[in-house]
Amino acid sequence: MQAGSRRQLRILLADGQPESLDFVARMVVRLGHVVVAKETDIAVVAALSEQDPPDVAVVVVGESSRHALELIRQIVREATCPAIVLLRVEDSAFVDEAAACGVFAYIANGSMSDAQLEGAISVVLRRFAEYHDLQGAFGRRATTERAKGVLMERHSVDEQTAFAMLRDQARHGGRKLVEIAQAVLDAQALLPRLKRDQ
Repeated sequence: MQAGSRRQLRILLADGQPESLDFVARMVVRLGHVVVAKETDIAVVAALSEQDPPDVAVVVVGESSRHALELIRQIVREATCPAIVLLRVEDSAFVDEAAACGVFAYIANGSMSDAQLEGAISVVLRRFAEYHDLQGAFGRRATTERAKGVLMERHSVDEQTAFAMLRDQARHGGRKLVEIAQAVLDAQALLPRLKRDQ
């Protein structure tokens, strides 16, 4: 992908030695993106990620892989962006730990090229978007399931009938099913409770 053929991204660089961060920063700039910060301090990285989230975070593993993993945890916890790890050499144990922390891609090559970094950025942005789409789908499904449960309890109906109630209301109102489900959850305190025989 040629520099300038897509939008300019805001890249956070973390960890590593200053010269490593400088090397990667020059590469990021050549690709047409902006380096928003070069940091090694975990607290500063967390604050930057939370206050002004970058589009992508790149963690350049320096002397301490433990420090790099803590940075990754902070970035993933605080930021709304994917993280890429740059390693000097292949380290499958570290890659497994980084993946468990939430890294979306890694590059292990001491002589990394601009094209490798741009490719990794493209991959993580796509995977991150897919991840968010899946999270949204799971969230919509959970909302619908909870609303069905409310309707089942309040109207003493089975699951299929509760779903049909939601679906019919969505169709009649020209709204999405998840919007109706959320409305049921928002108004559940106002819905009548079924009086049970004692």
